[in-house]
Amino acid sequence: MFTGLIREMAQVVSFKNNFLTLKAEYTPKIGDSIAINGACLTVVRFSSDTFTVELSPESTKILAMENYVSKVHMEPAMMMGDRFEGHIVQGHVDCLGTVTAIKNNGNSTDFFISLPSEYSRYIIPKGSITIDGVSLTVNEVLKDSFRLTIIPHTVDNTLFKTYKVGSKVNLETDMFARYVYNMFKKDNAKDDSLSWDSVDKIMATY
Repeated sequence: MFTGLIREMAQVVSFKNNFLTLKAEYTPKIGDSIAINGACLTVVRFSSDTFTVELSPESTKILAMENYVSKVHMEPAMMMGDRFEGHIVQGHVDCLGTVTAIKNNGNSTDFFISLPSEYSRYIIPKGSITIDGVSLTVNEVLKDSFRLTIIPHTVDNTLFKTYKVGSKVNLETDMFARYVYNMFKKDNAKDDSLSWDSVDKIMATY
């Protein structure tokens, strides 16, 4: 499990034969789980100043590999007793999102991100979402996309400063949103129009 708070920006040293080698201040051990741009990967070897994780062919098909070429977001797995911030992140990327618009508001920047329709049902207004491993709050849910409002500190210290319209990003929806939606979906199998407003009304009856 992870929290979606980036601990360090690691430098990509190489990516060959599905092995991604990184340079970072953090020193993991063989077998450690570590989230790289939000994807949970396993450390398979390390040297004095680098470590290597292995990506399966399936992972390279799912992940936004265009963001694994320079610097990457890195977060070690949580340890028992760690301070809990962000939200619970599994490190299991659901799908790719696409940046469709970027609007600078002076003291913040709005990023609009589209996603496949089958995953949009798990996007909740003011809920949590993970973009390339970063825990963020959804400001607005639109028909086929959602809006994030990012403060300058986050933009300056993450890959968000490199994103452009058309950029692909790893997206993990909120675990609890998936569980709750599917739990109530079974009770409403005949109605394919279940919305989060409907879920709120159902929960209010308990």
